[in-house]
Amino acid sequence: MGENEHGRFHISPRRAKEAGGAPEPFIPAIRQPRRTRLPGIARWWQRLFKGVTLGVRAVVLRPDGAVLLVRHTYVAGWQFPGGGVEAGETVREALARELEEETAVEPLGEPRLHGIFFNSFLSRRDHVVVFVVERYRMGLLRLPNREIADARFFPLDQLPADTTPGTRRRLHEIGQSLPPAPRW
Repeated sequence: MGENEHGRFHISPRRAKEAGGAPEPFIPAIRQPRRTRLPGIARWWQRLFKGVTLGVRAVVLRPDGAVLLVRHTYVAGWQFPGGGVEAGETVREALARELEEETAVEPLGEPRLHGIFFNSFLSRRDHVVVFVVERYRMGLLRLPNREIADARFFPLDQLPADTTPGTRRRLHEIGQSLPPAPRW
């Protein structure tokens, strides 16, 4: 007698026959699927049903040419304020919401679209829409907070050393009136 995988004791059909009893019906073990297949299935599911992620960034420029940058509490470096576009929200609504949440800036009038970029650093489905905001109203921002460690205007020739490469590329494009590159 041996214990099977379900913790039950069983007698093999041959031993049951030798003991003069009726053999138990033979039920083959059900093969468990390999766990290594699940990540592949999850990737397939994600590719099939998960849509593109979309974010917005704002290049807020003062009349003297200084740019507003933020330093998040959860990611390194200085970058443009912005974040994800939520379900049911337009990119302009997301831009206004993120600017208010992160920097207490309220855009006045329509921001200028600089470009739409593929951001492969986060995922193979992430895109970022960048707007230039030159007309705005500044509110009172209390820092640091849960999301933003610091927010400041910097002259373009005095950016912090840890300004992100994507931020530097966008500033170069805007400052030189260059067409936007396709990748962040």
